[in-house]
Amino acid sequence: MLKTMTFAMLHFGVAFSITYLLTGSLLIGGAVALIEPTINTVVFYFHEKVWKRIEAKKSLPVSGMTA
Repeated sequence: MLKTMTFAMLHFGVAFSITYLLTGSLLIGGAVALIEPTINTVVFYFHEKVWKRIEAKKSLPVSGMTA
């Protein structure tokens, strides 16, 4: 969860900076910096959970196979 939170903080900063540079608006920059990274962070958290399950399944021994 710490990895997710540090990613979120970084993402908030990038989203605000880019949006502000493109629009010149603190309001729009702030809104985008709150909405987009929040949604993306939630998606990232579940993406990591799915990948951990995939990796765990790959590491399981395959039964029924003989050499």
